[in-house]
Amino acid sequence: MTDSRTWVARAIRTIEADFNRSADTHLIPLDLPGFPDIDFYLKDESSHPTGSLKHRLARSLFLYSLANGWINATSTVIEASSGSTAISEAYFARLLGLPFIAVMPACTSPEKIAAITFYGGRCHLVDDPTTLHSESLRLAAETGGHFMDQFTYAERATDWRANNNIAESIFAQMALEPHPIPQWIVASCGTGGTSATLGRYVRYRRHSTKIACVDPDNSVFFDAFCSKDRSLSLHCGSLIEGIGRPKVEASFISSVIDSMFQVPDALSIAATRWLAEKLGRRVGGSTGCNLAGVLALALEMKAAGQKGSIVTLLCDSGERYAHSCYNDAWLAERGIDIAPWLEQLKGITERGEKLSLRRADQG
Repeated sequence: MTDSRTWVARAIRTIEADFNRSADTHLIPLDLPGFPDIDFYLKDESSHPTGSLKHRLARSLFLYSLANGWINATSTVIEASSGSTAISEAYFARLLGLPFIAVMPACTSPEKIAAITFYGGRCHLVDDPTTLHSESLRLAAETGGHFMDQFTYAERATDWRANNNIAESIFAQMALEPHPIPQWIVASCGTGGTSATLGRYVRYRRHSTKIACVDPDNSVFFDAFCSKDRSLSLHCGSLIEGIGRPKVEASFISSVIDSMFQVPDALSIAATRWLAEKLGRRVGGSTGCNLAGVLALALEMKAAGQKGSIVTLLCDSGERYAHSCYNDAWLAERGIDIAPWLEQLKGITERGEKLSLRRADQG
């Protein structure tokens, strides 16, 4: 082999060895008294070495880029990210001894910026989130580096058939549960890669499980799902970091999603805090958004007299959001009042009371 191919072979082996040293993430049962006939589970992705669901994506993106010949021993790796993907990519870049630049919105949490810096990455902050892609391309050209472009490649970099992807892991861990085939798996959309993996996997394995996605305020995915119009765009970004996008990303595959919910930010944050109290540890805002979709589906199942299970994702730790979701002053500055939602969540989870969300179904 050439020196270049030899380096790539070593790099892939290094990443695979890191994976071989890693344990799977936990599947945590969640008891909700208001739903005695439904079992709830949280796939805890915060236990990855870099603390989030994006660890899986970053590993896949590196392997995909290496196998395609896009990264070599002298590459600077660049990514457009609101934080968690960049943290994970910085980890893998350090593993391979490569420089890493994260192109991020200026409003990204200081905790995420610190984590990227810890792994040796550099943060390039931009005031306008809509310029993340163009700035990443500019930096790649300037440095002679490689722009990973998670929003384009997330759905194709992951091996959705097997290879211990998140879907395969969920079904393996559910095997001994009372309802091993979930009625629903609920996820949120950032790149669209996770929902694509889940949706493809359940079809490929011929499971009856349906995939529901939640979308926060100031994100385009819900409206694009309803209208089938991929050209839609917005001029502002989501407050719920890590999910929601101002435009429809290439990795968003709407055809594998069965239902979508639009979740108000106040509810996402209230659900985040409610769940943190329930678990005894903080979770991120995207997990709260997921929980809102779970509860809406559970109420539907209960009304129909159905028994079964629902799985959702605990995407990352809430320690990265001390400045936002867990900061009352931050909420007050944005006019967000979560008190009514906290009261409503108590009624839903304890007594199965009603929750009304905007919903759209496939077809």
